[in-house]
Amino acid sequence: MLTADIKTFIDQSVLCWLATVSTENIPNVSPKEIFSYYGTSSIIVANIASPQTVQNIRHHKNVCISFIDILVQKGYQIKGVAEIIDKSNIEFTHMENQLIQMTEGKFPFKTITKIDIQTIKPIIAPKYILYPETTEKEQIESAKKAYGI
Repeated sequence: MLTADIKTFIDQSVLCWLATVSTENIPNVSPKEIFSYYGTSSIIVANIASPQTVQNIRHHKNVCISFIDILVQKGYQIKGVAEIIDKSNIEFTHMENQLIQMTEGKFPFKTITKIDIQTIKPIIAPKYILYPETTEKEQIESAKKAYGI
């Protein structure tokens, strides 16, 4: 389910945004810095400072996670079913080792959110749709100008 292109976007993304729903059905979107793909059909996220996210997932397992390359202005929206993985889970150590490489041990976490992917949808800036001749190179230059880079 996770293609090489999607994995590349995940590897290149600095942040992702994880959307959950509270017990009162109030949406919550939280940026996440330490995340990766796990196998071919899951995303894992370190729960560093995420008590609301963890609480929401324990009540409503359906989530949405999005990530984009801010210069190319393309990315992916992934919807799936989340599970909070703690140290008692046999998979925890393998997931933890994968995420610790990213944190260099600087951000401790006791649980991991594992998202089993249900659907994947590309995210694409409207300019590509409205002006189909737009190249990624042009979009990058436009984004750099807009962001003052």
